[in-house]
Parts: sequence; structure tokens; C-alpha cells
Amino acid sequence: MALDYKQAAQEVLDAIGGPGNVVSAAHCATRLRLVLADDSKVDQAAVDNATGAKGNFKASGQLQVIYGTGTVNKVYDEFIALGNITAATKAEVKEAAAQQQTNPFMRAIKLLGDVFVPIIPAIVASGLLLGIMSALSFMDANGFITLATDNAWYQILNLVSNTAFTFLQILIGFSAAKAFGANPYLGAVIGMLLINPGLQNANTVATEGVQQTYAVIPGLYSIDWTGYQGHVIPIVIACGILAFIEKRLHKVVPEAFDLFVTPLVSVAVTAYVTMLAVGPVFVWAENAILGGIQFLLTLPLGLGSLIMGALYAPTVVTGIHQMYTTIDLGQIATYGVTYWLPLASAANIGQAGAALAVALKTKDVKVRSLALPSSLSAFMGITEPAIFGVNLRFFKPFVAGCIGGGLGAMVASVMGLAAAGTGVTGIFGILLCLNQPVQYVIMFAVAGIVAFAISYALYKDPETAGEKNAQPAPASTPVSTASPELAAASAATEANGAEKAAKPEVLLAPLAGTAIKMTEVPDPVFASEAMGTGAAVRPTVGKLYAPAAGTVTVLTETGHALGMTTNAGAEVLMHIGVDTVTLEGKPFTAHVAVGEHVEAGQLLMDIDLDAIRAAGLDPVTAVIVTNSDAYTKVTPHVDDAVRPGDPLVELA
Repeated sequence: MALDYKQAAQEVLDAIGGPGNVVSAAHCATRLRLVLADDSKVDQAAVDNATGAKGNFKASGQLQVIYGTGTVNKVYDEFIALGNITAATKAEVKEAAAQQQTNPFMRAIKLLGDVFVPIIPAIVASGLLLGIMSALSFMDANGFITLATDNAWYQILNLVSNTAFTFLQILIGFSAAKAFGANPYLGAVIGMLLINPGLQNANTVATEGVQQTYAVIPGLYSIDWTGYQGHVIPIVIACGILAFIEKRLHKVVPEAFDLFVTPLVSVAVTAYVTMLAVGPVFVWAENAILGGIQFLLTLPLGLGSLIMGALYAPTVVTGIHQMYTTIDLGQIATYGVTYWLPLASAANIGQAGAALAVALKTKDVKVRSLALPSSLSAFMGITEPAIFGVNLRFFKPFVAGCIGGGLGAMVASVMGLAAAGTGVTGIFGILLCLNQPVQYVIMFAVAGIVAFAISYALYKDPETAGEKNAQPAPASTPVSTASPELAAASAATEANGAEKAAKPEVLLAPLAGTAIKMTEVPDPVFASEAMGTGAAVRPTVGKLYAPAAGTVTVLTETGHALGMTTNAGAEVLMHIGVDTVTLEGKPFTAHVAVGEHVEAGQLLMDIDLDAIRAAGLDPVTAVIVTNSDAYTKVTPHVDDAVRPGDPLVELA
């Protein structure tokens, strides 16, 4: 039977505390996005079991309820009508969510996330290469291989491996200035200032001592003439000062002089304030924090690591984990390795093991369909689907994950496990620990097995949920309600004895780039595969092509998502980028319309990838088979470069 959209909307409205608790409401291609006045009024169990909902999670100050393409539009319309709520744009919802966050500490944490998340790919690339180079050196020193370093091949790779860390302040300066609303190129200049060759390299101070000091107030206050290599907080604070000055100068400087007066004064004043006061103070504070963390990590029997590993997942819930990149980078600069990343990896693996236990023990079909892919995602280092969608929802698995993570972290500390870089945890975290692979595997096993065992022992299906989902679905249930066209097609299928059922076929890559698993997409909805299975592409060329012959059924107003039904019956949603709905359609130029029949390989859309990246967003494109349940097997072809027309997903 068809979904009752009004009932679905009413259940969600009642579950969140009624229309009076709604600050703002909007929807994207797959989910209802709500900003609420008081989260304590939410009946989470009722939201979890809402009719038609495929899951929900809290992110960026929004409660996001997953329905799927086509369905979410209908539910949203009923939701707005029932609550007499004013419809909002996605940008307005995002702004409302930001305003709801009144805690200054949490705002600061979010800001750190906005600064560091965009530069993580560069850090990850360098970190992985550093790990590989470190492993090669280890094998060479211990006689396993003979490594020739006097050639261009080795030297180029060595240059690439440390470039991002050598010029990290420039990357942070650009990203931080953008986050504060300043000119990012001026932020990059401030970053260059702090590592200018005219300053003594900070990495040489320990061996050579400070070579030069200059008086600020003769006889009272002097500053060391050293750079800020390895220090991340001073450049972030400096960019905040830069933004403060620049914004005010734009308001008072006449337009005719603004082009050269504002940048000159902004950079000069920021440079003086940073070099004379901000830099020295925050280097001291940063060193004190790192010293405190290192003290905890060196407590006997790994007790400090046990505590931090157990508390890591709760900090993910609050968003505090966004600041941990600064700890990793600070430790790498100070010690040459980071002891923090193995702790984070243990915590992530613990949550993965706990979610996997739920997936294997539950009899609830809906819970299993979310828990299994969420656990796989967490094993890859992306824990939000497992934490928000499964473990925290039932709480006991969350506690089990924390215990497993804590014990894994303790074992890592006792063994002295350290990583050569940052940015990758879970299964692939071993690439950063190639000098100690056995220790990493032991940590992985302890965290995962302990969390799995405790979670499996404690978890029990809620009775109401178990009874509700134990009944088999009626044979006449349509496989998807993605759009009116698909609903009509489903009805026609029933009437004609399933003559138009989905048939085996191969979906082609719609973009050029690198094919990856759906679980690696940095969006909890797609990574959990709640919308369906498939694959994703990290695009290198901004052109989207049809993966098969069929009919366009979905094209969002903002252009970030396009859906089609293939001639063979596959329902395919192509979602371009993560959170690109906030760009209001600017990077997307569609060449087709809803209802139009297209051929395989036909150009569907032009995409401005640079505009997406400039906004600090990831252009990774999910190719989702939303009626995956209609197939016995969905096989993605991933982990390789693809061109438009290469096989991407095989349906059987």
C-alpha cells in the first residue's frame, strides 16, 4: 500500500514536540531538515519508528529525518501544512541551526571543524606517504630491503610526503580566513609570515637554541625571532584578528581606496599583533596542552589512554572531536609521530564492533539494514552513522563501544603505538603505523572484539520495535516511492504480474574520477546505505553523464541531485557532493528535465567542481540504487580510476 504522507508528517510533528518547537524546516533530495527550539521535547523512539522514515540523525544543529527522493517532498508539504509552518530555504535552516548554538565553547569547536575539515585531504595524503616512507626506512635499517635514496624517484616522493606539513600554516591560514569571513589569500599571507625563511625554523630550536631575539620594550620584553612550524593555534587566532580588522575597514574605507588600503592595513596590523603578542602566548598555551596530554598518555599501565579512549566517542556526539586534528599535528611537530591517532582509531573500532553486534543479534529488519552498513563505515573510520543511527539510539551498544575503545587505547599506549601522520583511522589507519603493524592489529582486535562481545551480551530488541518488524512485508508493497512516476510504475507492475520488475544490468560511471565504496562517502545517510546500495565517484571532471538509458524522474531545484529510472527498472539517484544543497544551485547547469528520456552516456549536467571546493565542500558523488531490494546482488566496481562509460555498479 502507498505511504500515507499526511500520517507520516503528523507522526514526525508529534514526535518532535509539535509545531511550536520548530524553529525552521526545509528538505533536500533525501531528508527532512529541522531546527528545533528544545531538543528535550523530542520523543526519540517515536521519531525512530515514524512511518516511512528510513532513519534519522542529528548533525550541524539539525534533526535530519531520512525519507528518500520524491517521498521527502510529499512528507515535507504535509508537514508544513499540518503545522502551519513557514517554509525555509536550506541556507536559512543552516543559519537557524548556527544561531541555536549559543554555547561559546561549542561554537569554537565548530569553527575549528570548519577550519580543518577542508584541509584534511592534503594532510591525509602527506600522512599516508610519511607512513610509507617511514616503513621503507625501517625495513632498510633492519635489513629487510636495500633502499636506494640517491635517485629522483625517491627524492620526489620524499618531497611530496612532507610538503603539506612543511607549509601547513599556509593551508590553515587560507582555510581559517575563509571560515572567519576574511579574504583567504590574505590569510595565506599571514601563514607565510609565520614560516618565513627570515625566521629561525622552529624545528631547529631544540638542537641549536634560539639564535636571535629582538626587543619590543627594551629591558622589559623581547621576542624570539623563530618561526611557528608545527604550531596551529596561533595562525587560527591570527586569521580571526585579520577578519575582525578587514570587515571593519571595508565599512569605513572609501571604495576608491579599499582595494589597496584594506589589505595593507589588515595584514600589517595582524602581523604586529600576532608576532608581538598572540604568537608567543598561544605557543606557550599550546605547548602546555600538549604536555598535559602527553603526561596522561604516559601514565602507568596506559590508564590515561584508557580514559581518553573511552571518552573519545562521547566527544564525537558533542562535536568536540573537530579539534583533535590540532593535537595530532602538534604531536607530529613535537615528537615526529602522533600517539593520539591510535587512541582515536581504537575508539572508532570499538563503536564499529558494537554496531556489528547489534546487526548480527537484532531480529528487527529496519535496525539490521542500518546497523550492518553503519558498522562497516565505522571500521573504515567514519563513525557518525554507527554512533547516531545505532549505538547511541540503544545506548548499551554505545557504552560497549566506549569500553572496547578504552581498552584498545590502553593496549596501544602500553605497546607505544604511534602514527606517522593523521587523518585516517580504522582499517586503513594501519597505513600510518607500518613501523608497528602487529601492534596496530592487536589494538584493533582488542577494541573490536571487546566492544562486540559486550554489545552482543547487552543488546536486546525493544519489544515494540521487534513485534512491529517481525511481520513479513506484504507482497504488494512497492519497492520504492521515490516519485509519483515511480509509484505509478510500481502500481502498474503489480497489475501486470511483475512484468516490469527490475532486470539485471550494469550501471556505467556517470563521471570521471576515482570510484569508492558508498561507506566511504562522508555523509551518514549515504554511508549507512539507508537509501540503498551503489557506489560513489570522487570527480575530476565536472560533467555528469547518464549511467544507463532511461527516464529522468528527479531533478532538485538546487540541481545537486538527479534521479532516473533505467529502461531495465533500476531506480538511480545521483547526489552530487556533500551538503551542496546549501549552494542553492550555483555550481550546477542541468541539460535535461524531469520526464525526458535519455540514452546511456548522454550529458546530463555541467558541474563547477572548483566552486564546490571553494565553498569548503566535498564534490564526491553518490550513485545510489534506491530500489536495491529488488535485486539479489548489487556489486560495485570501486577502488580504481574510472571514466564515463566504465562499469560502476552491476545489478543481478
